[in-house]
Amino acid sequence: MQDPHEAVYRTAPPAQPTQRLDRNIRAVLKQREEDERSKTAQEKISQHITNFAGSLNFVFLHVLAFGAWIVVNLGFVPGVPIFDPTFAMLAMIASVEAIFVTTFVLISQNRMARDDARRADLNLQISLLAEQEATRLLALVSTIAEHLDVKTGADATIDELATEITPEQVLHRLDEREAAPRK
Repeated sequence: MQDPHEAVYRTAPPAQPTQRLDRNIRAVLKQREEDERSKTAQEKISQHITNFAGSLNFVFLHVLAFGAWIVVNLGFVPGVPIFDPTFAMLAMIASVEAIFVTTFVLISQNRMARDDARRADLNLQISLLAEQEATRLLALVSTIAEHLDVKTGADATIDELATEITPEQVLHRLDEREAAPRK
């Protein structure tokens, strides 16, 4: 069965970008550029190392290097002397490399966690602004409906919904709930 509104969906012109959308995209890109410029040399080096360690080139390089090391030290290459018969040196090199790669990955994860916290703060701020706007709109519509003597099924909950709730109230309530013993 075909949706009766499908023709409307199909024939509606695509939405054009608005100035506000363009402004928001420019602001996001500008912020990214500023964040990139504000990175220290250490952060940039760490990021390059982490990016390389997380690439297939890193894997291929290790397959070649470790493979060659193993092939040579198993005596499969005539004329090339065995220099690590127990593979102890290979194990030590791999272990030290793993320590450094892990450290660079952790540094990168710490940076990403800071970025995530900033984005979470931004999302919270946007949500709070949207909540305030919605509360004000609800209060305005409620006042208009009351003035026009319009009754709706939502009248019983309008007062509660139109009451502004501050972030501090939400955090306080969360703290109370988390501190309360669970049953």
